Amino acid sequence: MPKFVLLWTDAFVFLAVFGVLFQVWRLRRDPTMASGWRYVVRRPSAMAAGVVLACFAIIGVLDSIHYRPVLPPAAGATGQQVVHSPITRSALDALLDYTQLPNRERTYSAPLALHQFTKESWLVDGKVVRDYPRLKYAGAKLANDADRTADIVRRVVLGALAGLAASLALATLLSLVHSRKQGGWQAGTKWWWRESDLPWWAFWATATVIFLVAGVTMSLAADYHVLGTDRTGNDVLWLCIKSVRTALVIGTLTVFAMLPPAIAFGITAGYFKGKVDDFVQYVYTTLTSIPGVLLVAACVLMMQVHIDNNPELFDTVAARADLRLFLLCLILGLTGWAGLCRLLRAETLKLRELEYVQAARAFGVSHWRIMRRHLLPNVMHIVLITMVLQFSGLVLYEAVLSYLGIGVDPSTPSYGTMIDAARTEMSRDPMIWWNLAAAFIFLLALVLSANIFADAVQDAFDPRMRRVQPRRNMRIRSWGGSVHGARPSQTSALGKEVAP
Repeated sequence: MPKFVLLWTDAFVFLAVFGVLFQVWRLRRDPTMASGWRYVVRRPSAMAAGVVLACFAIIGVLDSIHYRPVLPPAAGATGQQVVHSPITRSALDALLDYTQLPNRERTYSAPLALHQFTKESWLVDGKVVRDYPRLKYAGAKLANDADRTADIVRRVVLGALAGLAASLALATLLSLVHSRKQGGWQAGTKWWWRESDLPWWAFWATATVIFLVAGVTMSLAADYHVLGTDRTGNDVLWLCIKSVRTALVIGTLTVFAMLPPAIAFGITAGYFKGKVDDFVQYVYTTLTSIPGVLLVAACVLMMQVHIDNNPELFDTVAARADLRLFLLCLILGLTGWAGLCRLLRAETLKLRELEYVQAARAFGVSHWRIMRRHLLPNVMHIVLITMVLQFSGLVLYEAVLSYLGIGVDPSTPSYGTMIDAARTEMSRDPMIWWNLAAAFIFLLALVLSANIFADAVQDAFDPRMRRVQPRRNMRIRSWGGSVHGARPSQTSALGKEVAP
Protein backbone atom coordinates (compact mmCIF):
# COMPACT_ATOMS: atom_id res chain seq x y z
CA MET A 1 0.00 0.00 0.00
CA PRO A 2 1.39 3.46 -0.82
CA LYS A 3 2.62 5.68 1.96
CA PHE A 4 0.77 8.98 2.07
CA VAL A 5 2.93 12.06 2.64
CA LEU A 6 1.75 15.35 4.14
CA LEU A 7 3.98 18.24 3.11
CA TRP A 8 3.86 21.70 4.64
CA THR A 9 2.07 23.25 1.70
CA ASP A 10 -0.29 20.25 1.49
CA ALA A 11 -1.47 20.99 5.02
CA PHE A 12 -2.10 24.62 4.07
CA VAL A 13 -4.04 23.63 0.93
CA PHE A 14 -6.31 21.30 2.89
CA LEU A 15 -6.86 23.93 5.59
CA ALA A 16 -7.70 26.49 2.91
CA VAL A 17 -10.25 24.13 1.34
CA PHE A 18 -11.88 23.45 4.71
CA GLY A 19 -11.86 27.19 5.42
CA VAL A 20 -13.66 27.95 2.18
CA LEU A 21 -16.27 25.26 2.87
CA PHE A 22 -16.76 26.61 6.39
CA GLN A 23 -17.23 30.15 5.09
CA VAL A 24 -19.80 28.93 2.57
CA TRP A 25 -21.68 27.30 5.43
CA ARG A 26 -21.50 30.49 7.52
CA LEU A 27 -22.95 32.60 4.70
CA ARG A 28 -26.38 31.20 5.51
CA ARG A 29 -26.18 32.86 8.93
CA ASP A 30 -24.80 36.18 7.70
CA PRO A 31 -27.30 37.93 5.37
CA THR A 32 -24.97 40.86 4.65
CA MET A 33 -22.09 38.71 3.45
CA ALA A 34 -24.47 36.41 1.60
CA SER A 35 -25.99 39.33 -0.30
CA GLY A 36 -22.53 40.60 -1.18
CA TRP A 37 -21.41 37.28 -2.64
CA ARG A 38 -24.75 36.97 -4.40
CA TYR A 39 -24.00 40.27 -6.12
CA VAL A 40 -20.59 38.91 -7.16
CA VAL A 41 -21.96 35.77 -8.81
CA ARG A 42 -24.72 37.75 -10.54
CA ARG A 43 -22.11 39.33 -12.79
CA PRO A 44 -21.57 37.12 -15.86
CA SER A 45 -17.88 38.03 -16.05
CA ALA A 46 -17.34 37.10 -12.40
CA MET A 47 -19.21 33.82 -12.88
CA ALA A 48 -17.02 32.94 -15.88
CA ALA A 49 -13.85 33.90 -14.00
CA GLY A 50 -14.97 31.83 -11.03
CA VAL A 51 -15.34 28.74 -13.22
CA VAL A 52 -11.79 29.16 -14.53
CA LEU A 53 -10.41 29.69 -11.02
CA ALA A 54 -12.31 26.62 -9.82
CA CYS A 55 -10.61 24.52 -12.51
CA PHE A 56 -7.20 25.77 -11.40
CA ALA A 57 -8.13 25.05 -7.78
CA ILE A 58 -9.14 21.47 -8.60
CA ILE A 59 -5.77 20.91 -10.26
CA GLY A 60 -4.00 22.39 -7.24
CA VAL A 61 -5.89 20.18 -4.77
CA LEU A 62 -5.24 17.01 -6.80
CA ASP A 63 -1.56 17.89 -6.97
CA SER A 64 -1.48 18.29 -3.16
CA ILE A 65 -2.45 14.68 -2.38
CA HIS A 66 1.04 13.18 -2.17
CA TYR A 67 2.14 9.60 -1.64
CA ARG A 68 5.16 7.36 -2.09
CA PRO A 69 4.37 4.23 -4.13
CA VAL A 70 5.55 0.77 -3.16
CA LEU A 71 8.58 -0.46 -5.07
CA PRO A 72 8.41 -3.92 -6.65
CA PRO A 73 10.37 -6.57 -4.74
CA ALA A 74 13.94 -7.10 -5.87
CA ALA A 75 14.84 -10.25 -7.76
CA GLY A 76 15.57 -13.09 -5.38
CA ALA A 77 14.26 -11.23 -2.32
CA THR A 78 12.79 -13.55 0.30
CA GLY A 79 11.57 -11.09 2.95
CA GLN A 80 8.19 -9.45 3.11
CA GLN A 81 9.56 -6.00 3.87
CA VAL A 82 7.74 -3.22 2.01
CA VAL A 83 10.01 -0.60 0.46
CA HIS A 84 8.56 2.71 -0.68
CA SER A 85 9.91 4.78 -3.53
CA PRO A 86 12.00 7.87 -2.65
CA ILE A 87 10.10 9.76 -5.36
CA THR A 88 6.95 11.50 -4.11
CA ARG A 89 3.97 11.42 -6.46
CA SER A 90 0.55 13.05 -6.36
CA ALA A 91 -2.99 12.12 -7.36
CA LEU A 92 -2.61 14.38 -10.38
CA ASP A 93 0.45 12.40 -11.49
CA ALA A 94 -1.59 9.20 -11.30
CA LEU A 95 -4.26 10.73 -13.56
CA LEU A 96 -1.70 12.01 -16.06
CA ASP A 97 -0.10 8.56 -16.34
CA TYR A 98 -2.77 7.70 -18.92
CA THR A 99 -1.23 10.24 -21.33
CA GLN A 100 2.22 10.90 -22.75
CA LEU A 101 2.72 13.92 -20.49
CA PRO A 102 5.00 12.34 -17.82
CA ASN A 103 7.28 10.74 -20.43
CA ARG A 104 10.61 12.44 -21.03
CA GLU A 105 12.39 12.77 -24.34
CA ARG A 106 16.07 13.58 -24.84
CA THR A 107 15.79 17.33 -25.46
CA TYR A 108 13.75 19.94 -27.35
CA SER A 109 10.91 19.02 -29.69
CA ALA A 110 8.33 21.31 -31.29
CA PRO A 111 4.60 21.05 -30.54
CA LEU A 112 3.00 17.93 -32.10
CA ALA A 113 6.32 16.98 -33.69
CA LEU A 114 7.54 13.44 -34.32
CA HIS A 115 11.24 14.29 -34.51
CA GLN A 116 13.65 16.06 -32.24
CA PHE A 117 14.19 19.79 -32.73
CA THR A 118 17.99 19.54 -32.90
CA LYS A 119 20.18 17.30 -35.05
CA GLU A 120 22.32 14.50 -33.67
CA SER A 121 24.93 12.20 -35.14
CA TRP A 122 24.89 8.39 -34.99
CA LEU A 123 26.36 5.44 -36.87
CA VAL A 124 24.39 3.53 -39.49
CA ASP A 125 26.21 0.64 -41.18
CA GLY A 126 29.55 2.15 -40.19
CA LYS A 127 28.69 5.61 -41.58
CA VAL A 128 28.03 8.75 -39.58
CA VAL A 129 24.49 10.05 -40.14
CA ARG A 130 23.46 13.48 -38.91
CA ASP A 131 19.71 14.03 -38.81
CA TYR A 132 16.74 14.78 -36.55
CA PRO A 133 16.19 11.70 -34.34
CA ARG A 134 12.73 10.18 -34.03
CA LEU A 135 11.07 10.91 -30.69
CA LYS A 136 10.63 7.93 -28.42
CA TYR A 137 7.09 8.59 -27.14
CA ALA A 138 5.44 11.02 -29.58
CA GLY A 139 3.46 9.22 -32.26
CA ALA A 140 4.34 5.83 -30.83
CA LYS A 141 0.96 4.44 -31.87
CA LEU A 142 1.38 5.45 -35.51
CA ALA A 143 1.99 2.64 -37.98
CA ASN A 144 3.54 5.13 -40.41
CA ASP A 145 4.81 8.67 -39.81
CA ALA A 146 3.01 9.79 -42.96
CA ASP A 147 -0.31 9.25 -41.16
CA ARG A 148 0.51 11.97 -38.60
CA THR A 149 -1.77 14.68 -40.06
CA ALA A 150 -4.75 12.37 -40.41
CA ASP A 151 -4.22 11.05 -36.89
CA ILE A 152 -4.08 14.59 -35.44
CA VAL A 153 -7.30 15.55 -37.22
CA ARG A 154 -9.01 12.41 -35.97
CA ARG A 155 -7.93 13.07 -32.38
CA VAL A 156 -9.06 16.71 -32.57
CA VAL A 157 -12.51 15.63 -33.78
CA LEU A 158 -12.81 12.96 -31.08
CA GLY A 159 -11.70 15.38 -28.37
CA ALA A 160 -14.16 18.02 -29.57
CA LEU A 161 -16.99 15.48 -29.58
CA ALA A 162 -16.09 14.44 -26.04
CA GLY A 163 -16.13 18.09 -24.95
CA LEU A 164 -19.51 18.67 -26.59
CA ALA A 165 -20.91 15.56 -24.90
CA ALA A 166 -19.74 16.86 -21.51
CA SER A 167 -21.27 20.26 -22.32
CA LEU A 168 -24.63 18.70 -23.21
CA ALA A 169 -24.54 16.63 -20.03
CA LEU A 170 -23.93 19.78 -17.98
CA ALA A 171 -26.78 21.62 -19.75
CA THR A 172 -29.12 18.70 -19.04
CA LEU A 173 -28.07 18.65 -15.39
CA LEU A 174 -28.68 22.40 -15.02
CA SER A 175 -32.11 22.05 -16.63
CA LEU A 176 -33.03 19.16 -14.32
CA VAL A 177 -32.00 21.10 -11.24
CA HIS A 178 -33.95 24.20 -12.30
CA SER A 179 -37.02 22.19 -13.28
CA ARG A 180 -37.05 20.47 -9.88
CA LYS A 181 -36.79 23.80 -8.06
CA GLN A 182 -39.26 25.73 -10.22
CA GLY A 183 -41.61 22.94 -11.27
CA GLY A 184 -41.86 21.70 -14.84
CA TRP A 185 -39.31 20.99 -17.55
CA GLN A 186 -40.15 24.20 -19.44
CA ALA A 187 -39.43 26.32 -16.38
CA GLY A 188 -36.13 24.51 -16.03
CA THR A 189 -34.84 26.04 -19.29
CA LYS A 190 -35.21 29.64 -18.14
CA TRP A 191 -31.50 29.81 -17.40
CA TRP A 192 -30.80 29.38 -21.11
CA TRP A 193 -32.93 32.45 -21.94
CA ARG A 194 -31.16 34.46 -19.22
CA GLU A 195 -34.31 34.66 -17.12
CA SER A 196 -32.88 33.13 -13.95
CA ASP A 197 -31.55 35.08 -11.00
CA LEU A 198 -27.96 33.91 -11.59
CA PRO A 199 -26.12 33.93 -14.94
CA TRP A 200 -26.04 30.18 -15.36
CA TRP A 201 -25.65 30.67 -19.12
CA ALA A 202 -22.23 32.26 -18.46
CA PHE A 203 -21.34 29.30 -16.25
CA TRP A 204 -22.34 26.85 -18.96
CA ALA A 205 -20.63 28.76 -21.79
CA THR A 206 -17.35 28.98 -19.89
CA ALA A 207 -17.53 25.31 -18.92
CA THR A 208 -18.20 24.42 -22.57
CA VAL A 209 -15.04 26.20 -23.71
CA ILE A 210 -13.05 24.44 -20.98
CA PHE A 211 -14.53 21.05 -21.94
CA LEU A 212 -13.64 21.58 -25.61
CA VAL A 213 -10.08 22.73 -24.90
CA ALA A 214 -9.51 19.96 -22.34
CA GLY A 215 -11.03 17.30 -24.58
CA VAL A 216 -8.92 18.20 -27.61
CA THR A 217 -5.77 18.62 -25.52
CA MET A 218 -6.10 15.31 -23.68
CA SER A 219 -6.96 13.50 -26.90
CA LEU A 220 -3.78 14.79 -28.53
CA ALA A 221 -1.71 14.29 -25.36
CA ALA A 222 -2.44 10.58 -25.45
CA ASP A 223 0.18 10.18 -28.20
CA TYR A 224 1.83 13.59 -28.79
CA HIS A 225 3.62 16.36 -26.94
CA VAL A 226 0.97 19.03 -27.49
CA LEU A 227 3.16 21.98 -26.45
CA GLY A 228 6.51 20.38 -27.22
CA THR A 229 9.32 19.57 -24.79
CA ASP A 230 11.95 21.65 -23.01
CA ARG A 231 15.75 21.37 -22.83
CA THR A 232 15.70 18.27 -20.60
CA GLY A 233 12.91 16.60 -22.59
CA ASN A 234 10.06 17.29 -20.15
CA ASP A 235 6.65 17.83 -21.70
CA VAL A 236 5.84 21.56 -21.57
CA LEU A 237 2.11 20.95 -21.03
CA TRP A 238 2.96 18.71 -18.08
CA LEU A 239 5.16 21.47 -16.62
CA CYS A 240 2.37 24.03 -17.03
CA ILE A 241 -0.16 21.81 -15.28
CA LYS A 242 2.25 21.02 -12.44
CA SER A 243 3.07 24.73 -12.06
CA VAL A 244 -0.55 25.55 -11.23
CA ARG A 245 -0.15 24.34 -7.63
CA THR A 246 2.99 26.44 -7.14
CA ALA A 247 1.23 29.57 -8.35
CA LEU A 248 -1.85 28.96 -6.18
CA VAL A 249 0.21 28.22 -3.06
CA ILE A 250 2.30 31.35 -3.47
CA GLY A 251 -0.74 33.52 -4.16
CA THR A 252 -2.83 32.28 -1.22
CA LEU A 253 -0.29 31.32 1.45
CA THR A 254 1.55 34.63 1.09
CA VAL A 255 -1.70 36.57 1.51
CA PHE A 256 -2.61 34.63 4.64
CA ALA A 257 0.91 35.13 6.00
CA MET A 258 0.64 38.91 5.72
CA LEU A 259 -2.79 39.14 7.38
CA PRO A 260 -1.82 38.68 11.09
CA PRO A 261 0.80 41.47 11.29
CA ALA A 262 -1.19 43.78 9.03
CA ILE A 263 -4.43 43.41 10.99
CA ALA A 264 -2.79 43.52 14.43
CA PHE A 265 -0.57 46.54 13.75
CA GLY A 266 -3.12 48.40 11.62
CA ILE A 267 -6.01 48.24 14.08
CA THR A 268 -3.77 48.83 17.10
CA ALA A 269 -2.13 51.92 15.56
CA GLY A 270 -5.44 53.42 14.46
CA TYR A 271 -7.22 52.77 17.76
CA PHE A 272 -4.61 53.82 20.32
CA LYS A 273 -2.89 56.55 18.25
CA GLY A 274 -0.14 58.45 20.05
CA LYS A 275 3.10 56.60 20.73
CA VAL A 276 1.69 53.27 19.58
CA ASP A 277 0.78 54.79 16.24
CA ASP A 278 4.21 56.41 15.94
CA PHE A 279 5.95 53.11 16.65
CA VAL A 280 3.90 51.18 14.08
CA GLN A 281 4.44 53.89 11.46
CA TYR A 282 8.17 53.80 12.15
CA VAL A 283 8.23 50.02 11.68
CA TYR A 284 6.40 49.84 8.37
CA THR A 285 8.06 53.00 7.04
CA THR A 286 11.46 51.44 7.70
CA LEU A 287 10.30 48.17 6.11
CA THR A 288 9.06 49.86 2.96
CA SER A 289 12.27 51.91 2.68
CA ILE A 290 14.24 48.73 1.96
CA PRO A 291 14.04 47.57 -1.68
CA GLY A 292 11.65 44.64 -1.66
CA VAL A 293 13.65 42.39 -3.94
CA LEU A 294 16.83 42.87 -1.90
CA LEU A 295 15.03 42.13 1.36
CA VAL A 296 13.42 39.00 -0.03
CA ALA A 297 16.72 37.90 -1.60
CA ALA A 298 18.57 38.24 1.72
CA CYS A 299 15.92 36.23 3.57
CA VAL A 300 15.82 33.53 0.88
CA LEU A 301 19.61 33.16 0.88
CA MET A 302 19.71 32.77 4.67
CA MET A 303 16.92 30.21 4.44
CA GLN A 304 18.80 28.29 1.75
CA VAL A 305 21.96 28.18 3.86
CA HIS A 306 20.01 26.61 6.73
CA ILE A 307 18.46 24.01 4.39
CA ASP A 308 21.85 23.14 2.87
CA ASN A 309 23.46 22.74 6.30
CA ASN A 310 20.75 20.37 7.56
CA PRO A 311 20.13 17.77 4.84
CA GLU A 312 19.21 15.15 7.44
CA LEU A 313 15.90 16.91 8.03
CA PHE A 314 14.53 15.81 4.65
CA ASP A 315 13.88 12.24 3.59
CA THR A 316 12.96 13.11 -0.01
CA VAL A 317 13.78 15.79 -2.55
CA ALA A 318 10.11 16.82 -2.60
CA ALA A 319 10.16 17.54 1.14
CA ARG A 320 13.20 19.78 0.72
CA ALA A 321 11.69 21.69 -2.22
CA ASP A 322 8.35 22.02 -0.44
CA LEU A 323 9.92 23.52 2.68
CA ARG A 324 11.67 26.13 0.54
CA LEU A 325 8.35 26.98 -1.13
CA PHE A 326 6.61 27.22 2.24
CA LEU A 327 9.30 29.48 3.74
CA LEU A 328 9.38 31.63 0.60
CA CYS A 329 5.66 32.32 1.02
CA LEU A 330 6.18 33.23 4.69
CA ILE A 331 9.03 35.56 3.75
CA LEU A 332 6.94 37.29 1.10
CA GLY A 333 4.06 37.66 3.54
CA LEU A 334 6.11 38.95 6.47
CA THR A 335 7.87 41.52 4.26
CA GLY A 336 4.79 42.70 2.37
CA TRP A 337 2.19 43.55 5.02
CA ALA A 338 2.88 47.30 5.14
CA GLY A 339 0.40 48.28 2.40
CA LEU A 340 -2.57 46.56 4.05
CA CYS A 341 -1.50 47.90 7.44
CA ARG A 342 -1.71 51.48 6.15
CA LEU A 343 -5.24 50.91 4.84
CA LEU A 344 -6.45 49.34 8.09
CA ARG A 345 -4.85 52.10 10.19
CA ALA A 346 -6.59 54.81 8.17
CA GLU A 347 -9.96 53.06 8.38
CA THR A 348 -9.59 52.46 12.12
CA LEU A 349 -8.79 56.14 12.72
CA LYS A 350 -12.18 56.94 11.19
CA LEU A 351 -14.12 54.18 12.94
CA ARG A 352 -12.83 54.97 16.44
CA GLU A 353 -14.58 58.35 16.33
CA LEU A 354 -18.01 56.94 15.53
CA GLU A 355 -20.80 56.93 18.10
CA TYR A 356 -21.00 53.21 18.80
CA VAL A 357 -17.27 52.99 19.57
CA GLN A 358 -17.47 56.06 21.84
CA ALA A 359 -20.48 54.54 23.60
CA ALA A 360 -18.65 51.26 24.16
CA ARG A 361 -15.71 53.09 25.70
CA ALA A 362 -18.06 55.12 27.91
CA PHE A 363 -19.64 51.91 29.23
CA GLY A 364 -16.20 50.59 30.19
CA VAL A 365 -15.83 47.95 27.50
CA SER A 366 -12.22 46.78 27.31
CA HIS A 367 -9.99 47.89 24.45
CA TRP A 368 -9.48 44.31 23.28
CA ARG A 369 -13.23 43.69 23.11
CA ILE A 370 -13.83 46.93 21.20
CA MET A 371 -11.16 46.08 18.63
CA ARG A 372 -12.40 42.50 18.28
CA ARG A 373 -16.17 43.05 18.27
CA HIS A 374 -16.57 46.53 16.77
CA LEU A 375 -13.52 47.46 14.71
CA LEU A 376 -12.36 44.17 13.17
CA PRO A 377 -15.73 43.25 11.54
CA ASN A 378 -15.98 46.73 10.01
CA VAL A 379 -12.57 46.54 8.31
CA MET A 380 -12.97 43.01 6.97
CA HIS A 381 -14.18 44.33 3.61
CA ILE A 382 -10.75 45.96 3.17
CA VAL A 383 -9.04 42.69 4.11
CA LEU A 384 -11.16 40.70 1.66
CA ILE A 385 -10.63 43.12 -1.21
CA THR A 386 -6.88 43.27 -0.56
CA MET A 387 -6.65 39.48 -0.49
CA VAL A 388 -8.20 39.01 -3.91
CA LEU A 389 -6.30 41.93 -5.41
CA GLN A 390 -2.92 40.80 -4.02
CA PHE A 391 -3.32 37.24 -5.30
CA SER A 392 -2.63 37.95 -8.96
CA GLY A 393 0.25 40.30 -8.13
CA LEU A 394 1.95 37.66 -6.00
CA VAL A 395 1.61 35.03 -8.73
CA LEU A 396 3.45 37.36 -11.10
CA TYR A 397 5.97 38.26 -8.38
CA GLU A 398 6.98 34.62 -8.11
CA ALA A 399 7.79 34.64 -11.81
CA VAL A 400 10.06 37.65 -11.25
CA LEU A 401 11.83 36.03 -8.29
CA SER A 402 12.40 32.78 -10.17
CA TYR A 403 13.69 34.79 -13.11
CA LEU A 404 16.25 36.36 -10.74
CA GLY A 405 17.19 32.95 -9.34
CA ILE A 406 15.81 33.49 -5.80
CA GLY A 407 12.42 31.88 -6.27
CA VAL A 408 11.30 28.31 -5.74
CA ASP A 409 13.59 25.27 -5.76
CA PRO A 410 14.78 24.31 -9.27
CA SER A 411 13.09 20.92 -8.88
CA THR A 412 9.70 22.57 -8.31
CA PRO A 413 7.78 23.29 -11.53
CA SER A 414 6.79 26.94 -11.76
CA TYR A 415 6.00 29.49 -14.42
CA GLY A 416 8.90 31.63 -13.24
CA THR A 417 11.34 28.78 -13.85
CA MET A 418 9.93 28.30 -17.35
CA ILE A 419 10.26 32.01 -18.12
CA ASP A 420 13.80 32.01 -16.75
CA ALA A 421 14.71 29.12 -19.08
CA ALA A 422 13.26 31.03 -22.02
CA ARG A 423 15.98 33.69 -21.78
CA THR A 424 18.41 31.56 -23.75
CA GLU A 425 15.77 29.75 -25.79
CA MET A 426 14.44 32.93 -27.40
CA SER A 427 17.94 33.89 -28.55
CA ARG A 428 18.54 30.64 -30.42
CA ASP A 429 18.30 30.32 -34.18
CA PRO A 430 15.82 28.84 -34.92
CA MET A 431 14.00 30.26 -31.93
CA ILE A 432 12.39 28.00 -29.32
CA TRP A 433 9.19 29.84 -28.50
CA TRP A 434 6.78 27.26 -27.10
CA ASN A 435 8.14 27.18 -23.55
CA LEU A 436 7.60 30.91 -23.03
CA ALA A 437 4.29 30.91 -24.94
CA ALA A 438 2.85 28.10 -22.81
CA ALA A 439 3.82 29.80 -19.54
CA PHE A 440 2.36 33.07 -20.84
CA ILE A 441 -0.99 31.47 -21.77
CA PHE A 442 -1.44 29.73 -18.42
CA LEU A 443 -0.34 32.79 -16.44
CA LEU A 444 -2.68 35.00 -18.47
CA ALA A 445 -5.65 32.70 -17.84
CA LEU A 446 -4.97 32.53 -14.10
CA VAL A 447 -4.16 36.19 -13.48
CA LEU A 448 -6.87 37.57 -15.77
CA SER A 449 -9.52 35.40 -14.10
CA ALA A 450 -8.30 36.48 -10.66
CA ASN A 451 -8.40 40.17 -11.65
CA ILE A 452 -11.91 39.94 -13.09
CA PHE A 453 -13.16 38.15 -9.99
CA ALA A 454 -11.37 40.67 -7.75
CA ASP A 455 -13.08 43.59 -9.51
CA ALA A 456 -16.48 42.05 -8.79
CA VAL A 457 -15.56 41.48 -5.14
CA GLN A 458 -14.40 45.08 -4.81
CA ASP A 459 -17.64 46.41 -6.30
CA ALA A 460 -19.66 44.25 -3.92
CA PHE A 461 -17.87 44.88 -0.62
CA ASP A 462 -16.23 48.31 -0.96
CA PRO A 463 -18.56 50.87 0.76
CA ARG A 464 -17.47 53.53 -1.72
CA MET A 465 -18.84 51.39 -4.55
CA ARG A 466 -22.27 50.86 -2.97
CA ARG A 467 -24.12 53.08 -5.38
CA VAL A 468 -27.64 52.31 -6.50
CA GLN A 469 -27.61 50.50 -9.80
CA PRO A 470 -30.63 49.69 -11.97
CA ARG A 471 -31.25 46.03 -12.54
CA ARG A 472 -31.75 45.09 -16.15
CA ASN A 473 -35.31 44.33 -17.15
CA MET A 474 -35.94 40.61 -16.86
CA ARG A 475 -38.31 39.14 -19.40
CA ILE A 476 -40.62 36.69 -17.70
CA ARG A 477 -41.93 34.24 -20.24
CA SER A 478 -45.43 32.98 -19.64
CA TRP A 479 -45.62 29.44 -20.90
CA GLY A 480 -49.21 30.07 -21.91
CA GLY A 481 -47.89 32.20 -24.76
CA SER A 482 -47.76 35.80 -23.50
CA VAL A 483 -44.64 37.66 -22.49
CA HIS A 484 -44.77 40.14 -19.65
CA GLY A 485 -42.16 42.78 -18.89
CA ALA A 486 -41.25 42.74 -15.25
CA ARG A 487 -41.38 46.05 -13.44
CA PRO A 488 -37.82 47.36 -13.31
CA SER A 489 -36.44 47.44 -9.80
CA GLN A 490 -33.20 48.75 -8.43
CA THR A 491 -30.61 47.01 -6.34
CA SER A 492 -27.69 48.20 -4.35
CA ALA A 493 -24.26 46.79 -4.99
CA LEU A 494 -24.85 44.27 -2.23
CA GLY A 495 -27.94 42.98 -4.00
CA LYS A 496 -30.61 44.45 -1.69
CA GLU A 497 -33.64 45.89 -3.45
CA VAL A 498 -34.54 49.52 -2.89
CA ALA A 499 -37.42 51.60 -4.04
CA PRO A 500 -37.32 52.40 -7.78
